[in-house]
Amino acid sequence: MPWKECNRMDERLKFVARLLDGEPMTQVCRDFGISRKTGYKIFNRYKDSGLEGLVDRSRRPYRHANKLPVQVERTILKLKQQWPDWGAPKIREKLIRNFPTIKAPAKSTVHAVLERHGLVTPRKKRRYRAQGTPLSDSLTPNGLWCTDYKGEFLLGNQRYCYPLTITDYRSRYLLACEALESTREKDAFTVFERVFKEFGVPFALRSDNGLPFASPNALFGLSRLSVWWLRLRITIERIEPGKPQQNGRHERMHLTLKKATTKPAQFNFLQQQERFDRFIDEYNNERPHEALGMRYPGEVYTPSTRAYTRPEDPDYPYHDRVIQVTQCGRLCIGRRKINLSTVFAGQLVGVREVSDKIWVVSFMEYDLGYFDEDEGRVEPGDNPFIPKV
Repeated sequence: MPWKECNRMDERLKFVARLLDGEPMTQVCRDFGISRKTGYKIFNRYKDSGLEGLVDRSRRPYRHANKLPVQVERTILKLKQQWPDWGAPKIREKLIRNFPTIKAPAKSTVHAVLERHGLVTPRKKRRYRAQGTPLSDSLTPNGLWCTDYKGEFLLGNQRYCYPLTITDYRSRYLLACEALESTREKDAFTVFERVFKEFGVPFALRSDNGLPFASPNALFGLSRLSVWWLRLRITIERIEPGKPQQNGRHERMHLTLKKATTKPAQFNFLQQQERFDRFIDEYNNERPHEALGMRYPGEVYTPSTRAYTRPEDPDYPYHDRVIQVTQCGRLCIGRRKINLSTVFAGQLVGVREVSDKIWVVSFMEYDLGYFDEDEGRVEPGDNPFIPKV
């Protein structure tokens, strides 16, 4: 039998009814699981106000110790009407000059008053639009790698498979084809790290503008994965949106992969990965390639001379300070919290004052954007990664 639902009002009525029937306070409080102090408080409210005394009372304090006085708020609004183009810092300064005896509110408080009365025009955010970069034509192995997810397909156990593939541009060598459960960054990190350890680090990587290679809502379209590539000194190339032909060699490999391994698909991930592994060996070491003069990709490819090592922390000798970005993507400077981007979480950035109370934020040798003493976020500057990102 399910428990019968009840609210606090019903419980208080039952509690008072038992007391009115003559039951002792101690026994009734024990049955309801409350202290005698609470029991007497409920009963006294009933005796003073009747049923209205049993209704939940507001927990709102009678007064707020730090609440802005009404007179000061009206003065702020009058100053705003007099100078409609002024923001919170100037209005606060004018308030201090005109009324030096009052306790000056913080700039954030002045801004909150203006915003509450609809006197703040929100600034339009500069939304990043995905765009392609100049694409190189590498003539040597490991000069450029290409990566993408082959379109997802359904396995026999009704779970979707997302194959992550990596090829060498020059030799067409298939470096990896990993059956993954999703396009999450965490899984992609694991695959790329394994490939880097086995084959070394390329000089450039080409991808599309989708996740996890790029992030449409982040600063300059970067993602945590692409930030990691930058730390490894890998140049990032991106094709234009809607133009998969710019990664044509890789897409052609996907067509061969689809015909050989997904029709029909295997029952589960282990079986599908085994089929991918057989295809990798055949594609690299047994299948002649016309663009290579009928040679095998394995006969052309050689591992990279750039061994994979943990990247050193960036150095900022010409900046005023070095700050580690928090996990929520902020720069903590004293009591201030400046929003940057979560894709830089855990990374070290440099901060340097370039003008009076205007600071630039840099990542490695790239200047990301600027902030001042008023704004709580980094405003992006010109894309520092063009023409490569």
